Amino acid sequence: MADLNFKDDVEAIEAFVEKYAQLRQEIGKVIVGQDEIIKNILMVMFSRSHALLIGVPGLAKTLMITTIAKTISLTYNRIQFTPDLMPSDIMGTEILDESRKFKFVKGPIFANIVLADEINRTPPKTQSALLEAMQERSVSMNGVTYQLPEPFFVLATQNPIEQEGTYPLPEAQQDRFMFNIQLDYPEFDDEVQIVKSTIHGKMVEPNQVLSMEEIIFYQKLLQKIPIADNVYQYAVNLATMTRPNTPKAHPWANDYLAWGAGPRASQFLIIGARTHAILSGKYSPDIEDVRAVAINILRHRIIKNYKAEAEGISIEDIINTLMHAQSCFSKTYLLTMN
Repeated sequence: MADLNFKDDVEAIEAFVEKYAQLRQEIGKVIVGQDEIIKNILMVMFSRSHALLIGVPGLAKTLMITTIAKTISLTYNRIQFTPDLMPSDIMGTEILDESRKFKFVKGPIFANIVLADEINRTPPKTQSALLEAMQERSVSMNGVTYQLPEPFFVLATQNPIEQEGTYPLPEAQQDRFMFNIQLDYPEFDDEVQIVKSTIHGKMVEPNQVLSMEEIIFYQKLLQKIPIADNVYQYAVNLATMTRPNTPKAHPWANDYLAWGAGPRASQFLIIGARTHAILSGKYSPDIEDVRAVAINILRHRIIKNYKAEAEGISIEDIINTLMHAQSCFSKTYLLTMN
């Protein structure tokens, strides 16, 4: 077990940043490029939350998550979501034992890291089996609640281009994911290196860097990071600007959005900014840290209307416009403080 007896939080934060660098190094032995994607996944894990990865086939989404699981001494289960998957295939089921009594047999959801592979290939009835697990970190079966292990992360993948035989994730399900991470094709030089390192059938095995105790310790450490009032106000103001036909709505929200982000977006903006700040060498988040995580957090929480579709305006365009408007808010706040 790692020594977690630090003289103060500053020393603990420095140790955390060093561990993070080691983690990135080990993952880099297997995954070439995709540095920002890996950083976002690790941010979600240290923030004690969940991530949805969206990308076309062949971008190593599953390999990326599997590699991260190998660098951390946590239990790991992969669930392949298919049209015939049932909720009991995820949560578990009750069976009659030898003494004719019902016994609960735990499903694959009972692991520290759960890969929900191609989550949109299963019907909403089965998708909803994850709702309680992702929010309350528990599973209820016939009036009995079973706690999931800590730490607990759901990392789901989704193919954005193949629509036949898929089921869109309900808004309530999407809202459980802290980040919606979009994967793109690798850079040319990275793809050359990928081909060179994979065609011979030899895969490098990464070393374990973090223990379960360290993950939980650093999660709790991040929760103690101080946050200034202007950062809270910036995050909440950004979320409220997305809500059309409300007093604080931005004109673009009224024109181009059918639905805005809820309070969970405000919470995740702060949580994500806090983790981003520490991994960037700061001891407290600022407005730039909120801006750095805003697209991944808001992307799946706001819904465009037909006008935005007709004019070719993307969700990212809308979020960037709102953040640009927010720069005026932050300057005004600083002036009033002075």
